[in-house]
Amino acid sequence: MTQTTESHPQGVRLPRAKATALVTPEQVAASPLARYRTLVDDWDAFAAAIGRPLAPCIWANPTRISVAELAELLAEQGLDAQPVPGLPAALRLPEETKAGRNWWYCAGLAHAQEEVSQLPAMLMDLAPGQRVLDLCAAPGGKTAQIAFALGNRGTLVANDIAHARIKALQGNLDRLGVVNVTTTCCDGANWPSASGQFDRILVDAPCSSEGTLRRTPSLLPRLDPDSALRLGPRQRALLRKAVQRCRPGGRILYSTCTFAPEENELVVADILAEHPGLLRLVPASIPGFIAMPGVTRWNGRELPSELAHCLRIWPHHRDTGGFFMAILEKDPGCADEPTPEPAGLDDTDAAEWLAGLDDKYGLGGDYWTRYRANRQTRRGLHLMAVDHAPPAVPVAESSGLFFHRTNVRPPKPSTGGALLFGRDVTRFGVSLDAEQRDRYLRREIFDPTPEQRAATPTGQIIVDYRGHVLGVGVLHRSGVIESLFPSRWSGCAA
Repeated sequence: MTQTTESHPQGVRLPRAKATALVTPEQVAASPLARYRTLVDDWDAFAAAIGRPLAPCIWANPTRISVAELAELLAEQGLDAQPVPGLPAALRLPEETKAGRNWWYCAGLAHAQEEVSQLPAMLMDLAPGQRVLDLCAAPGGKTAQIAFALGNRGTLVANDIAHARIKALQGNLDRLGVVNVTTTCCDGANWPSASGQFDRILVDAPCSSEGTLRRTPSLLPRLDPDSALRLGPRQRALLRKAVQRCRPGGRILYSTCTFAPEENELVVADILAEHPGLLRLVPASIPGFIAMPGVTRWNGRELPSELAHCLRIWPHHRDTGGFFMAILEKDPGCADEPTPEPAGLDDTDAAEWLAGLDDKYGLGGDYWTRYRANRQTRRGLHLMAVDHAPPAVPVAESSGLFFHRTNVRPPKPSTGGALLFGRDVTRFGVSLDAEQRDRYLRREIFDPTPEQRAATPTGQIIVDYRGHVLGVGVLHRSGVIESLFPSRWSGCAA
């Protein structure tokens, strides 16, 4: 049985959500959630938690800012951000905060992600040098956490079945400056064997999403107990494929945001039964979290006792959403497969364009040695970690970060590219004040100060606020600054 106790470091107080109910305990009791009465240790507390709004949570981008520095920025803004015990990079924000509408979110200093959704990356035992697959990756919060745990180097493949979701995934990775990820779009249950095997695989499976009710209370009247049975076959297919693609001695983390045993323990039990002796459930714990053990009996069915090694996060224990996780380790003695050939990439004209960026922004001749630049589309260049090796199949949607648009005159860095290298420029950089910052994020034209105008030649510029890069602008000969902040990101505007 795995159960940890919640610790509260001295001086840390978890802010509680407001008492106003989104749904009532009576509505919860009359819903399909009532079938979990035998699983929940305190039904009244559980039903009350489901009816409370969920406070937003963010984590600091470790490549750009420490969590302490981020907390200071938020405090200056009047936001009471509280540390989250057990999640050292996370901060819980006041309930009414819209994280995505703040300048620090636009600058990729932080990412908004529910507390329980941040747990899988912590339990995957990640280390630089591992080859990792995120089989159901969009919208990309877990992908980015994995990428940074790998040191933003090496090879992480992030897959999703829907093209529209891949676009959102790539947008988050670009904003955060992730350069060690290849995105792919295919059915994870049919993931090609030619891609090779992986040291770590995350299967954050599509599910009935009961654990997200605090964020989406409108889901409650639409809950259907039969949806768990309908989703089960797909969840088993995804986990089955992960077992096949996992390297001997490697690990798979299976997770869902639902309470249903049909989508959680029963899926894991069936996969274990299909592969006798090949897999073991790794006991898991999360210091600082109350994590209940997995279910070993459901609807009259006795399940293997080892399923107690799974973890269940119930909303009333930490004022969070609901979550389930299981860690599966593959027998290190089984047959290994050879490493597949990586995809070929066109880097024939990259050096010339990189030299142009060096010359304009004063980056230094050896600046790009940590990266690999290549052309994947006619639009311009992508940048990836120098040791990133995307597989040849499935065909990538994108590898690395699209960072320099060369099909326009004059060529210009993308916003993601500017966020990545802009802090290192020694020429054509302009620091904005708070009013200019907000006008820039609203895509407005504004006047520079006389000091800014005197210190900067006309042309494309990299703009920052307090040393944190915001993106690309143009200082015109007429003396005004034009914002080139992308319109699709303009929801970030203050």
